[in-house]
Amino acid sequence: MIPQEQKVRGALRRLGIAESDIDDLIQDAYCRLATLRSVDHIDRPGAYFMQIVKNAWRDNRRRARVVRLEDFTENATLTVEDQATDIEAAVSARQQLKLVETLLATLPERCRTIFTWRRMEGISQREISRRLGVSENVVENDIQKALRLIQRALRDPVEEEWKIDDQWRKIG
Repeated sequence: MIPQEQKVRGALRRLGIAESDIDDLIQDAYCRLATLRSVDHIDRPGAYFMQIVKNAWRDNRRRARVVRLEDFTENATLTVEDQATDIEAAVSARQQLKLVETLLATLPERCRTIFTWRRMEGISQREISRRLGVSENVVENDIQKALRLIQRALRDPVEEEWKIDDQWRKIG
C-alpha cells in the first residue's frame, strides 16, 4: 500500500466520487503501477500515484461522455415506436428479470450473496471480502460465475437447463 493512499481517497471523496468508484480507481492505479518494469524513476511515489489516479478518473469521465451511435439510434427508435411495442418490451423485461431471479436462486448462497451485494447494492469487493472472510479473488470469481450464467441465459432464454456447478439443473 502506498502511504499516501488515504490522502488520495480523501481528495476523491471531496470531488464527490462514490466510494465504490474510488475503490476501482485505486485498484486501477495499483494495477498500472504493477505493470511498470521499474520504479527507479519515481522520485515522489505519492504524487506519482495521485497522478495515475487522476488520469484514470479523467479517462473514465471521458469515456462516459462518448455517445455511441447505437445509443442514439436506439433512443431515436424508441420515440417512434407504438404502445404495443412498449408493452412487449415491458413484458420481455419482466420475463428477463424473472429469469435472472430464478438463476440467482440456483447459485450457491455465497455466490448469490456476493453478486447481489456487488452488482445490486454497490458494495466494494474489498468490503465484501472483509464481511465474508474470503479473499478478493473469491469475490471476483463468484461475481464472474454469476455473470456468465446470467449472460448465457439472457442470450438464449428458451433454454430450460443450465450448467451450474458442473451439474445440469432445471430452472423455471
